[in-house]
Amino acid sequence: MLIPPRWVLLGLCIAVPVRQAAEGRFPPPCDSKIYCTGELLRQVQLAKLFTDDKHFVDMPLRRNPEVVLERFQQLVNTTSGRALSKQQLAEFVESYFSPPGQEFEPWEPPDWTGSPQLLNRISDLKLRSWALELNAKWKQLGRKISAEVKNSPECYSLMYVPNPLIVPGGRFIEYYYWDSFWVIEGLLLSDMVATARGMIQNFLYLVDKFGHIPNGGRIYYERRSQPPFLTLMVESYLKHTNDTAFLRDNIHLLEAEYRFWQEQRAVNVTIAGKEYLLNRYNVRVGEPRPESYSTDVELAEGLDEEAQQNLWAELKSAAESGWDFSSRWFLPGPPPLPATRKDTHTTVVVPVDLNAILCRVEQVLASFYKALGNSEKANWFQAAHEYRAAAVQAVLWDDNAGVWLDYNLARQRHNRAFYPSNLIPLWAECSVEPATAERALRYLEESSALSYTNGIPTSLARTGEQWDLPNAWAPLQYMVIAGLAKSSSPQARDLAFTLAQNWVRTNLAVYEKYHTMFEKYDVEGDGKPGSGGEYEVQEGFGWTNGVIFQLLDFFGDQLNVTDLSVYSSGV
Repeated sequence: MLIPPRWVLLGLCIAVPVRQAAEGRFPPPCDSKIYCTGELLRQVQLAKLFTDDKHFVDMPLRRNPEVVLERFQQLVNTTSGRALSKQQLAEFVESYFSPPGQEFEPWEPPDWTGSPQLLNRISDLKLRSWALELNAKWKQLGRKISAEVKNSPECYSLMYVPNPLIVPGGRFIEYYYWDSFWVIEGLLLSDMVATARGMIQNFLYLVDKFGHIPNGGRIYYERRSQPPFLTLMVESYLKHTNDTAFLRDNIHLLEAEYRFWQEQRAVNVTIAGKEYLLNRYNVRVGEPRPESYSTDVELAEGLDEEAQQNLWAELKSAAESGWDFSSRWFLPGPPPLPATRKDTHTTVVVPVDLNAILCRVEQVLASFYKALGNSEKANWFQAAHEYRAAAVQAVLWDDNAGVWLDYNLARQRHNRAFYPSNLIPLWAECSVEPATAERALRYLEESSALSYTNGIPTSLARTGEQWDLPNAWAPLQYMVIAGLAKSSSPQARDLAFTLAQNWVRTNLAVYEKYHTMFEKYDVEGDGKPGSGGEYEVQEGFGWTNGVIFQLLDFFGDQLNVTDLSVYSSGV
């Protein structure tokens, strides 16, 4: 196996992923017999008391769990083994649970300002006025977790963190890992450094507690993570503050999170007789997702128990990717049968974006250790970065396509479909050679993805899943745009500006129509929010706002929205 030099010496031993479950059995999402597994959860969710399964598992308990489970069992005993009626379940839930949201205290960010310096860098008056309105949304999305959650954690599904935070919005009333990277970028550009620092400290707290950062702020997310942006959050914070003491105090936790991904999410790939170590999403956790329980049960109908558990683990792995759900994870059946969510096989995919992010993380950790005067670890992480850059090129680069492509371990070949993630190594600066960048630019120009002027679609497959056509998502837009903007090619930089202009105009047009920001947008038509997936499109919206601030900061002296009725006819 090709590995970075002196791997074991520094105590960062990398191996085949550690098994997370006993032979033949996956653990549940968490240990709670109310929020993660058990008969109470099963009966309530399958009775569909609420239109959204997430509602029930976000409800705090009025009594301690032992009492609630005992009273539930007493009620079940009166039915001679039959399931409780929907009315009985509704009455029980009303008696023993409180509505979601009771876990938070009123809070307004004390470092919020009505006139962040970013406004001075925006030339277009309409965009400046809009940015002022978006800046006010940080106050609406701010949350502080009640002390009761810390004092009586067994009564809540919410995970306690010590500092206030900004949530995405809509049904997402708790913190989410990769959402928060884009939120923090927006906060820093809004001069809300203390709030941003507090959110980073929350994630460091979670690494210290769990060894990784859970997908989101609920215990049912505990055993899955999301794309590893913590180190890059700290990098952004340091660029705004130069707070070296903060870095020195916490770099061991950045390294601990990196170890999680290398120990728990690594996989060996053999190409042309050489073995490479890269990473994948791989959540070996069974049972239906509590927040989508009835959906997962219905999807697994007709499968034997082992196949059900495997499917549920694959769905959680897709959720860990942040792309839940997408044709990107489907393993197609024999033609002419179309693949569906039931064909999700995330763990057989070696993803371009995950490995590009980790490539960037290794480079940043090397620079951090160098700044702190630890040359041994700086050299080690630089070697790890160079190793991964070579592995990404060897395993994920497709010379015929002229771009990086996800590698399917089961099929032992690339997935040749278009996804914006195919271009993420440009953004991550994963040792991209100029000729490689030029070819990636041609790949994008030759794809039909640029025919949509409302944004770059998440795929070109129309499956009804939210991470497919016709939806576009802010983080993917930004990473493609920023990657092109970093290029030495004037053509690439021109395309970056055009894409930024179109995305900003799309967001503003929809904002003026609906008076809100959305988590995703439709690339077709005259501008509307996205659709599809397991739930209705959500408003707010943390990462969308953060990306708009980034684009206004990057191109603020060039962007204009003088006439929203005029869009580029393709790019």
